[in-house]
Amino acid sequence: MESPVEVVEAYFEAWTTKDEAKLRGTLASEVSFVGALGTAQGAEACVKGLVNGMWKVSPRMRVLHRFVDGPEVLTWFEIHPYDGAPTPVANWCHVEEGRITHIRVTFDPRSILEKR
Repeated sequence: MESPVEVVEAYFEAWTTKDEAKLRGTLASEVSFVGALGTAQGAEACVKGLVNGMWKVSPRMRVLHRFVDGPEVLTWFEIHPYDGAPTPVANWCHVEEGRITHIRVTFDPRSILEKR
């Protein structure tokens, strides 16, 4: 079984490469997501949220640092919205049995919301 940090690394790699199948494989079926722009319950809803949300708003992201405390993994990264400055983001994942079960994300969404 992969370690929590390996699971989260795979999640972000799937995000970077826009690989829906790999992304889905990192998520528990009943994963919950709570973020600055919405919530989602279940793996399919989380994948759909990224595909139809962040992947369309931000063509790339860059991981800056990762903090690990057992099953808790916090990733500090930047999203790079179209026509906007990089936006810092904190993503906290809880991993159980090789899958992400909870995702909590916080960032200042003003640069994204102003473009809409």
